[in-house]
Amino acid sequence: MSERKPIESWLTDMDGVLVHEGVPVPGATEFIGRLRASGKPFLVLTNNSIYTPRDLHARLTRLGFDLPEDAIWTSALATAQFLADQRPGGTAYVIGEAGLTTALHNAGYILTDYKPDYVVLGETRNYSFEAITMMIRLINNGSRFICTNPDATGPSNEGALPAAGSVAALVTKATGIEPYFVGKPNPMMMRSALNQIGAHSETAAMIGDRMDTDVLCGLEAGLRTFLVLTGISTKEDMERYPFRPSRVVGSVADLIGEI
Repeated sequence: MSERKPIESWLTDMDGVLVHEGVPVPGATEFIGRLRASGKPFLVLTNNSIYTPRDLHARLTRLGFDLPEDAIWTSALATAQFLADQRPGGTAYVIGEAGLTTALHNAGYILTDYKPDYVVLGETRNYSFEAITMMIRLINNGSRFICTNPDATGPSNEGALPAAGSVAALVTKATGIEPYFVGKPNPMMMRSALNQIGAHSETAAMIGDRMDTDVLCGLEAGLRTFLVLTGISTKEDMERYPFRPSRVVGSVADLIGEI
């Protein structure tokens, strides 16, 4: 096999890679600083559709990261771009927060509950039974079902919270219709990020803390993959999967010298 070309662009997950339980992973701020100093294109990815890039930029700045707003790519942005490509100027009924509704507005979408082209399910802090009921009825009447990401649960200080994937399963049970998931592990999330920075999979790498989303998504998009052990997946977890990352490292601090 021919030797792979040097890594010229980087994608990295946020929670579990740069930040863990609300605090920076040791070496993560230096890693982002090295990326910025190198001039290499990079993006920080998250499946969480609640926040806008501006919100996340403010959060990361408070934690000591020097990260521009346009270096953040969310499943909400990827979903909005996907819908704008599929049906420009369309309509959607949305369950979600500002991260998703702002992205759809900026993509030229009209948000409505009157015969929408799509129903779009994202993350929210408060899932409404009335809103979920409306979504089910709209899907039954022909609206196409989109979900920002398949994560079944999300983290909180009190424990796991139900996330978009769990609510999507409820809607599927009620309608018999499976959603199209845009976020990881759909390689579309990765490819949309690469397109955003003008990068090519052959010379790009993905850093993540989860085998079932980050590594799988990077692998299927043709990137080199780095699993860090500062988040969800462990070395023992890795052995359960039929695929492997390109490398396993303790944290992003171990990659600073490779930028």
